[in-house]
Amino acid sequence: MFTKLDQIIEAVVNRPRKRLVVAYAQDSHTLQAVSEAVDRGIVDATLVGDPEEIGRVCRENGIDTQKFTMIAESVDVRCVEKAVRIIHEGKADLLMKGLVSTDKYMRGILNKEYGLLPPKGVLSHVVVLQFPDYPRLVLASDVAVIPAPDLNQKVAIAKYLIRTAGILGNENPKMAFVTPTEQMLPGIPSCVDAAILAKMADRGQLGPVIADGPLALDVALFEEVARTKKLSSPVAGHADCLLFPNIDAANAFFKSATKLAHAELAGMVVGTKVPCVLTSRGDSMASKLYSIALAALSAR
Repeated sequence: MFTKLDQIIEAVVNRPRKRLVVAYAQDSHTLQAVSEAVDRGIVDATLVGDPEEIGRVCRENGIDTQKFTMIAESVDVRCVEKAVRIIHEGKADLLMKGLVSTDKYMRGILNKEYGLLPPKGVLSHVVVLQFPDYPRLVLASDVAVIPAPDLNQKVAIAKYLIRTAGILGNENPKMAFVTPTEQMLPGIPSCVDAAILAKMADRGQLGPVIADGPLALDVALFEEVARTKKLSSPVAGHADCLLFPNIDAANAFFKSATKLAHAELAGMVVGTKVPCVLTSRGDSMASKLYSIALAALSAR
């Protein structure tokens, strides 16, 4: 079972390279991460963007542009369209967001003519977090895509978390359905959903997982908190996966984790025909490299 993000890179370096296509690949962190991924043998890369701007950023960072395939396009929306079409035509295995906003990136993925969402599919996002002083990787969802998932969408999100945990070597992860309290309070909708999901997990309806909820975040992650509250649970204090009730809670946790707790991350859109790297434009080069490696490890 992986406990560090570096292990994801170690797991993919000896596999056949995947073809990565990057939409609007014009920022230094993205280009540095893609360059490193190419150098390490994880991917071959196609960059869709303004060749002059890409060349300027590469020169400033000592990157040889000859290692990339270039497709010229100066408009961000058109870059996404061209990149998604390349995936749709079967000419690449992975998609990555460059210096383009998330909403434009997602619109390209969801395009009805050539987009990457299967019929009746549920699009979501999974992030893997490595904290400086925490003994294991923590998977969380959904921090970026579904604003207020209903129960059926939460079932899909749970299965994406379980699948990603399995890719990272954890075949029977512990999942917490996060709510404001570990008490079963019928007046709080997230508690009701958490209780239903926990019972579905008990009945084997979610797949190979040990799950519990409702669980407050501190109870889910810290064993001493669970002991103090005298809560008996196979998940409390040991959660590998966190399923949040909505994007407000999940995104606040995610940004607090990365900006205040200095967590590194790997993140990708799931539910698509191929893994799609989705990180913030402000994320570090290391996090973008980890995300490329996670997508490559997840690709068929």
